[in-house]
Amino acid sequence: MQFIASILPYIQVALAIFLITAILLQSRGSSLGGAFGGDGMGSTFYTRRGAEKTLFQATVVLGVLFASTAFLTLFI
Repeated sequence: MQFIASILPYIQVALAIFLITAILLQSRGSSLGGAFGGDGMGSTFYTRRGAEKTLFQATVVLGVLFASTAFLTLFI
């Protein structure tokens, strides 16, 4: 248990770096209006495909892993 407690902060830092990178890679270069809910293309729905879908799924997995390690540090 002591080994896990000593290595867990390093795991969290690595997960945080990967999560930040994955989130920043998802930005599409939208304008300032996109930050407030409006975009230049209207309200069209599209499906993620290929690399965008893989990056989205990786971001979700990294977020869950980061949150679970954060909760794990509360109980160790």
